[in-house]
This record gives sequence, C-alpha cells and structure tokens, in this order.
Amino acid sequence: MKKIIFSVIVTAMIIAMTGCGSSKGFTYLENVDSISLAGSRGLYDARIMPKDELTITVNTIDPDAAAPFNLQGRSSSGGRKDVGSSGGSSQGYLVDNSGFINFPVIGKIQVSGLTKPECETLIKSKIQPYLSRTENPIVTVRMSSYHVTVLGEVGQPGVIPVNTEKMSVLEALAQAGDLGVYGKRDNIMLIREDMTGQKHVVRLNLNDANILNSPYYYLQQNDVLYVEPNHVKAKNSSVGPSTTLWFSFVGIITSVASLVVSVLR
Repeated sequence: MKKIIFSVIVTAMIIAMTGCGSSKGFTYLENVDSISLAGSRGLYDARIMPKDELTITVNTIDPDAAAPFNLQGRSSSGGRKDVGSSGGSSQGYLVDNSGFINFPVIGKIQVSGLTKPECETLIKSKIQPYLSRTENPIVTVRMSSYHVTVLGEVGQPGVIPVNTEKMSVLEALAQAGDLGVYGKRDNIMLIREDMTGQKHVVRLNLNDANILNSPYYYLQQNDVLYVEPNHVKAKNSSVGPSTTLWFSFVGIITSVASLVVSVLR
C-alpha cells in the first residue's frame, strides 16, 4: 500500500513538471514527405541591387579593341597594364541608388534587378556596335560578396558574409549556430529591402516543408532574419508574483510528499 501511494505521488509530480513543455513544433520540414517540391525546381541567380559592387571585364581576340571598355591601371612608365583582363578592385563598378553603373564609352547602364547572365548579355549588346563584325566580345560580370544578418534565439547571432552569391534560410541559420530550444521555428521574421529602399517583413515557418518552394527560401543582399523567443523563454525571462507562486507551489508539493513518505514508513 505504501509503495502504491508513493508511486502515485511521484507520478503526479512528474506530470505536473512535464505538462508545461511539449516537443511539438521542434522538427524542421515536418510534412516534407507529403508535399510536392516542384515549385523549388530551378537554379537560383542573385539579382543585382543598388550599392552592389560589380567586377566587369570585356575580352576580345584583339586586346586593343577591348581596352576602351575596361577600367584599367597604368604601369609606372605610363603605359597600359593588363588590358582586357580582370583587374580586381580596379575593375569595380558601384551600382548607384537608381540602379545604374557608369560604363566606359557607353555611359550609364541600368543593371539593378538583373541577374549576372542578363547583365552580361545587356552589356554585350551595348558594346557590339563599337566593334567590328568579326569581334565577338566576352563579357564577364562578378558580384562582390554581400552579407545577411541573423539575430535572436540562435547559437551565434551576427553578420554572415555570402561569398557564393547564394545562401538559403537554412544555411544562414546553420552558420549562426542553429536555433536554440527557445526559438520560434514557425514564425521566423525576414526583413528585406527592395530596390527602391522599401522594407518588407515576411514570416517563415520552418516546420512547414513548403518553405522549400518559397521565393524567400534564398536570401538576398542585406536580408535580416530574426528568431523570436517562444512563450517558455518569455515566461522565464521575468520573475514576478506568478513565478514566485509557482516555486512556492512546487515547494509545498515536495514538502507534502516528504511528509507522507515519512508517516507511511
């Protein structure tokens, strides 16, 4: 009889302590086996934004023909140096707030909103009339690395550089040390700025595998991810009358259990 009463008390205490928590919502992509991922088909290309820095080089069979279309350094003797080849920072074009670059010979070209292949095709079409029919220019556009920011309930919040021109939400969170147990996985805040400077806020649900089909799955330049704390963290972050009452209640239960065990011995 004593053992039965003691088991009932211990079971009640365990239920009381564990009833406040739940494992629901901790798994990423919970329904991945039951949805179609057809919407995720296609390779991602980053789009050029204002304030991006581009490296653009033009090459032709005749280096002298390509020279006017390349930003180029000069040797100590005053002559040309590395004409038509990539020149690192000497080849940099900063996209202005209106989305334009100032390209040699051609002048202003609007490039914001274009992918790299689209930008290369546009520039090639602009310079082709200045070349002979036998010249087939090769235009190469590269984007300098950009960054995204991850804040909130993650292991290592901070600014993350993107050197590959492609980073997904899951990759960014992994770089930031993944979500902690107190992070809301079903309500990640994404703050994004468009080409006009307008800010937009989108909510992402990592529990739902449809995020893989989302246009927000891949991050853009200067995106900010904020992982909000869940209700457990919010409750634990403040100690007030309700918290004191809860500890008192646990203390009373423990004392009563100890008393009952002592009496039944």
